[in-house]
Amino acid sequence: MSFTPMIQQYLQIKQQYKDSILFFRMGDFYEMFFEDAVNASKLLEITLTARDGGAGKKVPMCGVPHHAAETYIARLISKGCKVAVCEQVEDPKEVKGLVKREVIRVITPGTVIEGQCLEDKQNNYLASVLGESGCFGLAYTDVSTGLFMFTEYTGENAVTEVMDEVFRLQPSEFLAPGSSSGFITNYLGQNKNAVITTIDEENYKYENCLKLIKDQFGADWVQEESVSLKLGVRAAGAILNYLLETQKRTLQQLAAPKVYFSNQYLKIDSSSRRNLELTKSIKDGTRWGTLIWVLDYTSTAMGGRLLKLWVEQPLVNVHEINMRLDAVEELSKNLLLRKRIKDYLKDVYDLERLASKVSYGTANARDLLALKKSFYLLPSIKMALVSCEAELIVKIEQSLDEMKDLMNILSRAIADEPPVSVRDGGIIRGGYHPEVDRLREASRSGKDWLARIESEEREKTGIKTLKVGYNKVFGYYIEVTKSNLNLVPEYYTRRQTLVNAERFITPQIKEYEELIMGAEDRLTQLEYDLFTELRQKVCAEVPMIQQLANKLAVLDVLISLAEAAQSLNYVRPLVNNSNRIIINEGRHPVVERVMGAGEFVPNEARLDRENRLILLTGPNMAGKSTYMRQVALITLMAQIGSFVPASSAEIGIVDQIFTRIGAADDLAGGRSTFMVEMSECTEIVKKATSESLIIMDEVGRGTSTYDGISIARALVEYIHNTIKARTLFSTHYHELTDLEELPGICNYTIDVREKDETIIFLRKVLPGKVDRSYGIQVAKLAGLPELVLSRAKNFLIELEENKTHNSHKKVISAGQDQKSCKNCSSKAIVEELSRIDPVRMTPMEALNRIASWKEKLENQHGIENKLLKDINIFSKN
Repeated sequence: MSFTPMIQQYLQIKQQYKDSILFFRMGDFYEMFFEDAVNASKLLEITLTARDGGAGKKVPMCGVPHHAAETYIARLISKGCKVAVCEQVEDPKEVKGLVKREVIRVITPGTVIEGQCLEDKQNNYLASVLGESGCFGLAYTDVSTGLFMFTEYTGENAVTEVMDEVFRLQPSEFLAPGSSSGFITNYLGQNKNAVITTIDEENYKYENCLKLIKDQFGADWVQEESVSLKLGVRAAGAILNYLLETQKRTLQQLAAPKVYFSNQYLKIDSSSRRNLELTKSIKDGTRWGTLIWVLDYTSTAMGGRLLKLWVEQPLVNVHEINMRLDAVEELSKNLLLRKRIKDYLKDVYDLERLASKVSYGTANARDLLALKKSFYLLPSIKMALVSCEAELIVKIEQSLDEMKDLMNILSRAIADEPPVSVRDGGIIRGGYHPEVDRLREASRSGKDWLARIESEEREKTGIKTLKVGYNKVFGYYIEVTKSNLNLVPEYYTRRQTLVNAERFITPQIKEYEELIMGAEDRLTQLEYDLFTELRQKVCAEVPMIQQLANKLAVLDVLISLAEAAQSLNYVRPLVNNSNRIIINEGRHPVVERVMGAGEFVPNEARLDRENRLILLTGPNMAGKSTYMRQVALITLMAQIGSFVPASSAEIGIVDQIFTRIGAADDLAGGRSTFMVEMSECTEIVKKATSESLIIMDEVGRGTSTYDGISIARALVEYIHNTIKARTLFSTHYHELTDLEELPGICNYTIDVREKDETIIFLRKVLPGKVDRSYGIQVAKLAGLPELVLSRAKNFLIELEENKTHNSHKKVISAGQDQKSCKNCSSKAIVEELSRIDPVRMTPMEALNRIASWKEKLENQHGIENKLLKDINIFSKN
């Protein structure tokens, strides 16, 4: 089939971008054709039409206005699509025939910088993963902020560690060589429904990647530490190559790739991140009800992103943590300073993302105005920090560049209210450039002259309704209604006929039209040229702007933590290398925030070398999980550099936090709830060290009682004897409480009270243990019907009797005499009696229990008088 030249041009360009939707610029629209049009019309919910493709054939077509393209692109990106933007690179007015077109950029989920595609307080990562021989290189970047990092993972835990890091990052797009794309899809891709882009193996060669990085960032980047991480360098090089190919520009906003190592931070595996709800709630994936929701008092988008990074990567260096704590303490004590700086920061724009837009050449005059307004606040911020003494704040104040030169240029050049488009004029402030002023005056005076023309022509002709107008097709004209055509003078020349009027021109109007139109066109072009020149000057300062953004973000986070400390009554923790975790009157930060001040019951926790494993027993709903999570969160908050919800706290540095909490299956992976539980336990015992904090909740529930008890007991013993980590282990298996005999293990319980067969949760953690789970009482609170509850109580009594009976005699033969059966029943009741704690029983419960025993014994032959006597005595007491 022979297509039209334009469709042929489209197909030639589309051939190079098969995996992208091609936005093909035609005048004021971006058009899509063929399969792209069909798919885009469905995704964007726009009308699908058709166009003559040649030889009388119609091809599917749809389009969007170019001025609204960002909105439509954002919708496509959010659905996992890639968009290749194809522009007209020649002026149609100056070209005969087909206009030349080129793809100027490919926008993918991992490379967007447009505001509508991004969340203010969320990074948008593009990640590259490379695996060989059990080792992995990982690199990631946020093109919208310039962040660029890489690392490596080796050893037996390399696979799970790189998966945990990818879970933390939640990248929008993965890059992987063809040989590894299956691994990415099957393992890493399960953490998030990210776009996976397969990269040619050639782009992962070490020599090519190293040269590409050196060419982009200079030979100074090469350091022994960096170059030695060959898989990491290859992953970073692949990212850089992909960006150069898709973005088709120099990427000046991108920082040189920086090495980091996982042991620089507190390690938190993906399961623990999910369980602790650091940045996403388990329920709906939002920020509400998470730790960051509690701590986020930031005033800027870049501060919000940095706070998230701090929450996700707590420190393990005591000195660095205490530097943060010093700064938070000073700011928390100075309300006026804190409020003053917050007021300034609220007016600071997102400098990181503005710098990226400048580098990309997509920043408009309003973006530069936002930079100017932000720079204007810097001297005031710097002055406010002068009196501070905390080392971290002093460093910020001393290194804070006020950007005076750039601010002065922008102040002189950019108008107060510039238009959105850089092609519409009205950008440059009066007095900045003499030619702009001259052309603007010519345009303004020309329009004033036309107004005078209208008045003069009315006087000359006597046509009172005569008016001077303008449209883009015919230019300036004089319009006369048909009823007054007899008054039109001879020097009028007809230009256009309407239904009720005629339009004319005169030699004078033609002359001034050329003057005005020429001046406006030259003015618009000159303003655009001056603006692009100004944008280039700002572009040269992008590294300085990024450094400034980082300092302001750190200051914003410190103030946020100080604000949280004051608002929520937090205290400074003592952070050291003591291996102790001692928390007095600790509170769960999220639960307390939801409940309100004063409603949460605080609790103590003590873990050290002598007392390193707590066995926690108590009924469901009593608060065991909340208590254990609050210990983990308080520890994590301290290592962020935050104050903590307690009356006092000492936190010995933790290298890893593990949590085995809750029940969840993995149906897609073919794993039952119990299998998921055991897999998580396996990862804990493989990775944990004596410096770790382990939280285990109800291990072993997903199998038979004896299997569960056996596994739970073996795990406690292994953690205690081999790993020696600080551990909180909650359980309903009361048989485990005898492990307190081992040095370093102590029993704690959640205090409860019973009243009229109703359980009351006191939420208080105390030394001791319980020998029952109160499951039926909890079921009653949940609203189970009384018939079910009554039947359950009977079953429970029978099961407890059988358990005691079977522990003494497994088989009762049919030939045994009545006395043997009688003795067994008596012994079972005596055993049950020996386990009862009368102090904890209510009078009603005691009477009900005694009545039950009596009824059973009376139904048997040959009641033992002595046992009845003992029961009557107990009853009277």
